[in-house]
Amino acid sequence: MADSNEDREDQERPDIQDGRINDKRKVDPETGEPRAAASEGAQQSAPDAASPADAAPADGDGLSDDDLALLADAERDLVGEYRERAARAEAELVNFRTRVERDRAANREAVIAEVIRSLLPAIDDLDRAEKHGDLGDDSALAIVAQKLRGGFERYGLRRVGEVGEVFDPKLHEALVHIPSPDAPENTVIDVIEVGYALGERLIRAAKVAVAAPAA
Repeated sequence: MADSNEDREDQERPDIQDGRINDKRKVDPETGEPRAAASEGAQQSAPDAASPADAAPADGDGLSDDDLALLADAERDLVGEYRERAARAEAELVNFRTRVERDRAANREAVIAEVIRSLLPAIDDLDRAEKHGDLGDDSALAIVAQKLRGGFERYGLRRVGEVGEVFDPKLHEALVHIPSPDAPENTVIDVIEVGYALGERLIRAAKVAVAAPAA
């Protein structure tokens, strides 16, 4: 008898098939009243599974206002950083061009100075000839000396060492020191060999005699 009762209870229990409830009980368990015949095939739909729209958003699907603000700040920081890099690169390019131009000018001046230095013995000979009166106004040698000196002056060549100048070890080479009570400081009293400078570059120091104050 117990087995038959259990079989009957199992038959009267509602079963769920394919997501739908199939209740075969003839007596309503809540009211105790007999059910209508329609209840034999009545089926109640099981609760639908949560639709994807009702599902909770996955991590990272949504951004808060604070997150959007942080992204905007990061974007502004990147723009500022790239602008700073561009400005720094432009400044470095300008500095590079300046260095190139400065080095080019220095190399040009060094080449000119080397050429002039190689011709200084000839200029010295012309100076000696002039002191001895060998350069007449209409002589061919005078014309050559004039053209040679004029060409060097166009490149900025200037003479260094004049009588009466204050002795400057950067420009003068003292070959003779003569004590003099009248000299307030070391003064050039004679130019033995003229010096030359090209701009700020000293090609040859002037060889001079210096009057030094007496002790």
